[in-house]
Order: sequence, then structure tokens, then C-alpha cells
Amino acid sequence: MNYNVQRVMKWSTVVLSLSIAAVCVSASDAPAAGASKASAGDALYQVQDGNKVDQKTLQGWKTWRALACERCHGAAQEGMVGPSLVESLKTLSKEDFHDIMMNGRPEKGMPPFNTSAMVNENWEGLYAYLKGRSDGKIQPGRLSPMQ
Repeated sequence: MNYNVQRVMKWSTVVLSLSIAAVCVSASDAPAAGASKASAGDALYQVQDGNKVDQKTLQGWKTWRALACERCHGAAQEGMVGPSLVESLKTLSKEDFHDIMMNGRPEKGMPPFNTSAMVNENWEGLYAYLKGRSDGKIQPGRLSPMQ
């Protein structure tokens, strides 16, 4: 074999190996068919029977109640003068949610909550609660802790 053919074969093997490695890494990161996005240990929220949730999500729900968010977004988060959060959380990223909570949307009537200690401490739980509502896993109404 001449030198150029050997060189092309060598580089082809390297490229093929890297491609296979990339596919293997991607496959190991992807959830198995029928599996949830995250295991119970690192799930965004945990829920049983539609109304029993993990402690962080429960604190998020309590924050929702304390801030009286239902005045604008409705008791079932389906919107009133404010948008439906059940729909918004289908596409709203966690980072965008945080930005909106901290800075508000004054032009639309949403106040900023960056000075609220409760929001600063529980915004991730609030996001988890609303995401669970959006996913249809958490039912509207009163929540209680998982046992």
C-alpha cells in the first residue's frame, strides 16, 4: 500500500472511532424508552397521587400561596389577567423563569420579586411546582408532603 492510502485509512479509522464514541456518549445521556427524564434522586419534582410532593416542591407551592399568585394566574394556574402558567411552563426554561421572577415583566403587570427572601429561597421549588402542574403530574389544589 502506498503512503497516502495508509494515511487516509488511518484518519478514516480515527474519525470513525470518534463518531462511534460520540454516539455512545449521546446514547448514554438519553433516557431509555419509557423512562422519565431524571431518576428519583435528581428529578425536578417528585409527586405521589397527584397531590403529595417532595419538600422542595411543597415549599414552592407554599411560596405560590403566600405571594397570592392566583390573583393573576388563576387558582389552577390556567390564567386570568396573567398568562396560563400551565401552558407557559411547557416551553419556559428554568433560567427564563428565574429571570422573570427576579425582574418581573412590569410592562405586562408582573412585579419583580428580587427583594423577596421567600422567592429568593424557593424559586426553584416554585418552578418545580409549576412544571409539575404543566406536565399534568401535580393536580391543582392543596398539596401535602410525601410520606
